[in-house]
Amino acid sequence: MGKQLAATTCAMLIGLSATAAAQNNTAQSNGATIADATTIGPAVQAVGADSFASTRVEFADGVTGYPDLTYQTIPGYRPLKLDLFLPPARFTAAGPRPLVVYVHGGGWMAGGPRRSAAYVDWPKVLAALAAKGYVVASVSYRFSREAPFPAAIQDVKAGIRWLRAHAADYNIDPKRAAIWGQSAGGHLAALAGVSCNVAALEPGARIVPKAGNVETVASTAVGSDQASDCVQAVVGWFGIYDFAAMAKRTTPPPNTPPGPSADDLFLGCPAGDCTAAQRAFASPVTYVDRSDPPVLLMHGSDDHTVPETQTELFDAALRANGVSVRKIVIPGVDHSWIGKTPEATRDASKLALRTAIDFIDAQIGDKTH
Repeated sequence: MGKQLAATTCAMLIGLSATAAAQNNTAQSNGATIADATTIGPAVQAVGADSFASTRVEFADGVTGYPDLTYQTIPGYRPLKLDLFLPPARFTAAGPRPLVVYVHGGGWMAGGPRRSAAYVDWPKVLAALAAKGYVVASVSYRFSREAPFPAAIQDVKAGIRWLRAHAADYNIDPKRAAIWGQSAGGHLAALAGVSCNVAALEPGARIVPKAGNVETVASTAVGSDQASDCVQAVVGWFGIYDFAAMAKRTTPPPNTPPGPSADDLFLGCPAGDCTAAQRAFASPVTYVDRSDPPVLLMHGSDDHTVPETQTELFDAALRANGVSVRKIVIPGVDHSWIGKTPEATRDASKLALRTAIDFIDAQIGDKTH
């Protein structure tokens, strides 16, 4: 009985093997099917045009958005990305388009390119600006716990250079660029605006990897080293412009967590022992001269996070050097245009947005070209 069962089992196994072999002759395995359909590049550095890289979002009025474009890859850090908004095709005939670069806030340690104050859908706002004929970019940068100053300003400048290196691809006019930021981003926007050609704040040279079998890529686009990071207009919303004056505060901002201050972390002295030279190195007021572009400064009168005196000091420094500057203080609102009521927040936020865009129009819009 046992020998008969063994013989029967053996016959069944032989039959199954024959069936599997027949199936392999008529259909590939899943692995083989996928492998055969996969495109292979000549080297690791040739990879990059993947399916996610071509993601696009269609906004109203014919605006096309490209989220998460990598503009810089520095070894040892996460890839740095920006969101790009291109104007409707009807503007192509009008020639290269002016560029607006937005820099987000968050104490140099938080936030992101799709956040701004109390605006519910910031990408929609930037797309609405693109619909008026602008190429608009919102950039990320390294946070203070990743790399202290001057990393963040070098990243912002690298983003501007990357965009100019791609001017032909995105129909950008390299002679018309504005930078706009809020809070920590207001500081970086202002610093970018007044530190044109300051070598110590420039991004590092383009890095091209030598090894073809390691997952590294060129740090930025061809032509970025030759491109300018100078801008033709600056908008600063409740920014930090003089770290020496910030150090004189007697009380921290409300809801400040224990530990190093955001300022000290950013400056690279978490123990709170920043020197006067460190504070000056990162302060826009240090670099002001008469060659600087026109500046719009806006602040809330009740700002408990960044004192209104920051805008006053920067405004005075710009005026003393003959720079065109406009200062607006919105009464009764705190940081991020937050008012005492939802209606006050709404009104201040809309006023700030209207004023900023009208200023950009006046400085680099088509009527100025």
